[in-house]
Amino acid sequence: MSDVKRYVDIFNGDADGLCALHQLRMAFPVEAILVTGVKRDIALLERVQAAKGDQLTVLDISLDANCEALRRHLAAGAEVLYFDHHTARHAFNHPYLERHWSNAGDVCTSILVSQYLQDRYIVWAIVAAFGDNLQSVARGLASRHGLNEADSNVLQELGQLLNYNSYGERVEDLHIHPAALYQELHRYSDPFAFIHESSYFLALQYAYSLESASVAELRPYAIGRKCAIYILPDTLWSHRLSGVLANNLIQNEPFRSFAVLTPQKEQGYLVSVRSAEPDRKPASSLCLGFDEGGGRSAAAGINHLDEQLRDVFCRRFLDYFEAA
Repeated sequence: MSDVKRYVDIFNGDADGLCALHQLRMAFPVEAILVTGVKRDIALLERVQAAKGDQLTVLDISLDANCEALRRHLAAGAEVLYFDHHTARHAFNHPYLERHWSNAGDVCTSILVSQYLQDRYIVWAIVAAFGDNLQSVARGLASRHGLNEADSNVLQELGQLLNYNSYGERVEDLHIHPAALYQELHRYSDPFAFIHESSYFLALQYAYSLESASVAELRPYAIGRKCAIYILPDTLWSHRLSGVLANNLIQNEPFRSFAVLTPQKEQGYLVSVRSAEPDRKPASSLCLGFDEGGGRSAAAGINHLDEQLRDVFCRRFLDYFEAA
């Protein structure tokens, strides 16, 4: 490996991206350049100028949103290790590309990394699964690996807080920059030690407790028999809680699908969609009908929905999920 020019770790700033990278770098420690951002900042490969001999590790960002940049880096001679679970309609093979991908409903990127590492750091994959709203998957893994309900509840809170920190229009909106959060997280091989010892955990726990009180006042913008739409006010807490709110809504009403629209500065909305029937009515199928839409069958979104298309989206959402 002496001919490697640079290591570059490119990862989603949410719980899944953080825990995926943490596992890999515990197994294979290197000094790497960190490239990350807010949860919906997924065109991260565009930020990198790769050269021959560079080793790029890409975690939890859609190949479809990075296809052109990925091809450019491979053509330059960089080697790429890619783990992801989002839609990959434009996937391709290349001798310098090693790709581990699944869009199964019971998988997140950290679980793919854990499988790659033969579950050496499975507890961090459980944290990520909780953060990615794979509640039953996370609890099943926790039970199989000897964790009791109290331990699972603690890991669930950590996953949710890591995810909560990733929502915002810009990194300046976040409580902690995802790169700094990763570096703090990476000091701890044991998530329980991070929870008990890190000031970062306490800071996120305190901030979440303050801001989540605002959610109790929200009422649906539109509601049907099988789904509901929420449009949030234009506040910082709205940006930070939008994804957590969408996850909590479907946890509380698992037979109803939800859309959460958060106002953006550029005259539009960030959209989070959760499907109660991901096999029959995948959230990604609805979101892919709009520019900047994508995601997974259970959870998908639109990075920017033009304000003029708000009513169009709401009609399509209601028609899609209310149909028999």
